[in-house]
Amino acid sequence: MPKTDGLQPVLDRLAALHPKKIDLSLGRLEALLEKLGNPHHRLPPVIHVAGTNGKGSVCASLRAMAEAAGERVHVYTSPHLVRFNERIVLAGDIVDDKRLTDAFARCEAVNDGAPITFFEITTAAAFLLFSETPADRLILEVGLGGRFDATNVIPAPAVTVITPVSLDHAEFLGSDIAGIAGEKAGIIKKGVPAIIGPQRPEAEDRIGAIANAIGAPLRQWGRDYRAWSEQGRLVYEEENLLWDLPRPALEGEHQIINAGIAVAAARAAGFGEPAVREGLEAVSWPARLQRLTSGPVVDAAGDAEVWLDGGHNEAAGQALARAMADLEARSPRPLMLICAFSPNKDARGYLDHFQGLARRVQAISFSGGRGGSQPPAEIVKAARKAGLTAEANTDLFSAIADATRDDLAPRILICGSLYLAGEVLGLNAGITPHATSG
Repeated sequence: MPKTDGLQPVLDRLAALHPKKIDLSLGRLEALLEKLGNPHHRLPPVIHVAGTNGKGSVCASLRAMAEAAGERVHVYTSPHLVRFNERIVLAGDIVDDKRLTDAFARCEAVNDGAPITFFEITTAAAFLLFSETPADRLILEVGLGGRFDATNVIPAPAVTVITPVSLDHAEFLGSDIAGIAGEKAGIIKKGVPAIIGPQRPEAEDRIGAIANAIGAPLRQWGRDYRAWSEQGRLVYEEENLLWDLPRPALEGEHQIINAGIAVAAARAAGFGEPAVREGLEAVSWPARLQRLTSGPVVDAAGDAEVWLDGGHNEAAGQALARAMADLEARSPRPLMLICAFSPNKDARGYLDHFQGLARRVQAISFSGGRGGSQPPAEIVKAARKAGLTAEANTDLFSAIADATRDDLAPRILICGSLYLAGEVLGLNAGITPHATSG
């Protein structure tokens, strides 16, 4: 496979500036940003998006809606799938290597070797680039948590958004849903509209209490707005408004919720129905229930359908299993899972939802990611505890071969990790993905 370009050594050098890959704090970044002239104070209106599941889809939908409204849009998301550059979109275009390495060099120079995490210094570089490139809007995705996430240095966003909160990153955020919701709600600001997706009662209560204490106008799913699927359409409703909209271009019934949250945020940002409608039809977001239709991975699968999804926690597994069940009802095929997980992920909780749905699980590993990959043998144990037939494989292509040995035309779902999804997209494009350091 071809090597990546010269950006990887730069990313490796930045990753070495702090012994921990994740160390949630704002002080180091604020100090660096001050040395850079506070570029985060010179940004276009910001829509700041936190949550556990659906953040990326909501950001992608908001970008599509803003661009349909004629805006030039910056976007900041993480992690990347194949190339780091994907994280930073400048006025509609993914940043090129030259501008990116120049911004990194400027941040490194003023940081002068001080301890700072990979995500912090790359976020500083993103803010620097955003501040120097004219645009009408910045859609900013939280990296991890919210309260102490590096993106939470923006003093006054135009809109904040919290998508559904569930268990993930317990080693940093804990295992208490109310506590996790409190961390996510750290992005809420006084006087700034906060759009809240559907939540468990304890999460909704914590977010509501924080918003009320701060003085942020809250718009809650089910109370102030809602959305649902009806006759192949998306219906969006507020107290005095009802929009009949196209279904989002993203696959899966869970995308109805994500689209509804995005519509509410778009309304708060001032977008009209035509832009919302066009954005829903145009939105795309790789590795979110993405059907692969060409390339070496698809060629290896022969007559099988190949789907790719990067969701990696229990809630994502539930949503994905439901989407696969809906697809099975419309177009029956044996479902084969090819999956890998990061070491801190609950493979059993994820795979539980596929009991009675997946014919077999092929467990593999990936080479990138912050903390490596779970051993395939451990995933096999988790799958068998979930009542699934499972076996370990050495690599993706051997897993595809095993998935198609009994039935030449199954439905193959490659899932369990964004890092695995990135490797698959890289294999399909002949590109070695940039390592993900944070």
